[in-house]
Amino acid sequence: MKIKTLRLILGDQLNSQHSWFESVNQDVIYVMMEMRQETDYVTHHIQKIVGFFMAMRQFAEELKQKGHQVAYITLDDEINTQSLPQNLLWLIQELDIQQFEYLLPDEYRLDLQLKDFCHNLSIPSKAIDSEHFLSQREELATFFKGKKTFLMENFYRMMRKKFKVLMDGDEPTSGQWNFDADNRKKLPKDHRPVEPLGFSKNVEDIVKLLSQSGVSSIGNIDVKNFLWPTTRQESLALLDFFLENCLAQFGTYEDAMHPSYWSIYHSRLSFSLNLKLLHPLEVIQKSIEYWEQHQDSITIAQIEGFVRQILGWREYIRGIYWAKMPEFATMNFFGHDRKLPSWFWSGQTKMACLRHAITQSLDYAYAHHIQRLMLTGNFMLLTGIHPDEADAWYLGIYIDAIEWVEITNTRGMSQYADGGIIGSKPYVGSANYIDKMSHYCGNCFYDKNKKTGDKACPFNSLYWHFFERNRSLLEKNPRIGMSYITLNKMATTQRQELLKQADFYLEHIEKL
Repeated sequence: MKIKTLRLILGDQLNSQHSWFESVNQDVIYVMMEMRQETDYVTHHIQKIVGFFMAMRQFAEELKQKGHQVAYITLDDEINTQSLPQNLLWLIQELDIQQFEYLLPDEYRLDLQLKDFCHNLSIPSKAIDSEHFLSQREELATFFKGKKTFLMENFYRMMRKKFKVLMDGDEPTSGQWNFDADNRKKLPKDHRPVEPLGFSKNVEDIVKLLSQSGVSSIGNIDVKNFLWPTTRQESLALLDFFLENCLAQFGTYEDAMHPSYWSIYHSRLSFSLNLKLLHPLEVIQKSIEYWEQHQDSITIAQIEGFVRQILGWREYIRGIYWAKMPEFATMNFFGHDRKLPSWFWSGQTKMACLRHAITQSLDYAYAHHIQRLMLTGNFMLLTGIHPDEADAWYLGIYIDAIEWVEITNTRGMSQYADGGIIGSKPYVGSANYIDKMSHYCGNCFYDKNKKTGDKACPFNSLYWHFFERNRSLLEKNPRIGMSYITLNKMATTQRQELLKQADFYLEHIEKL
């Protein structure tokens, strides 16, 4: 007897290589849906919503062309209740479904929602692995069992050995595990990075749909030239472009920031990876193969830095998410409670570095990891922004932001709200760091060299204010002892002037 099965595919589960699709079965119906439930849980960037919808529509069309049965519910479909459980119940009844299956979601809220839905379902149901990640949900928690801090480097080395990536037997290729120290160079003054690859697609119909449906969004979009990849073919083309044009310089300049260049040598593959259009192992293997064929022009520091982001950091962050949710979403180690300044939504600030990072984010739904960590995140941490405010901003504004990757990076690495599970110290810096890694400071309203007084860079006094007000929480941290030694050696008047300057900036944060 044939069993009629409904299989759910979420918007970030566009894995055409999944075993589900190996054979065509007319008794299996795949369902995909555009829902207000997903567009509205946070205010997303317009490019993020468009990117998801376009990728979903193209994926559904590809499945149909291969002979699969697909039920696709658009945002304005008359049967769309905008709720995942209600839409599923309607389909199960309407199509006389006898079994329901879904791929394990990557977000805790959807995991709970689908478990609850299946618990109350009268027909059999089953959850299937998404066949994407290189580690299991609980693998990191098991690996660090009994440990207070979860050191990424240890997990990364385990993953390198497990998948035999950049390894010579049990030892790392070249004898060195990590080349992070080689990956911190500023762009030379007249250096012009490669022009990034874009895809120039017309998305007027989706933007019109969102507008007519009343979906709120942030950011800007060129409706006739949408540049992000939304198919597997485009994603592979972007990977090839990265290998041929960017990898040779990637590691060296991966932390560099410049007001004239938004992409520099970054791959921008995170959106494709997070939608599962690409598999992490294929990206890693293809990149290593390319490096092996071009070792005369690409050093190991470049390829190792890239592999570390995918095999190390990406898998590590996901492991933290499943080990620590839902408690992680409420952590607030410093008790921060300030609201995010309104200019985070417009970019209208006199601080050149933040103006550029925010404006770029609004224009492209993208900023690289150092812009996120050491500009926007640094400012939020120094000024005591509530982690919920930080989460909502990061989750909304970036095209690659899905909670499993966003909240762990933001609340953990960026805001130290987890008290040190992910990072061994808070990542904060003054104007000195920003100037060392960027070309922002030269044209700024504020003076990078001034700590107090008229036009003193806010980062300078806020930096010391952060350490002073959190002395009881941080002074014994061995990784930041030097900051307190410096602070304690300051003349009392100098310290008081710094704190007074920072208080003034905090009081007038909307006008910075």
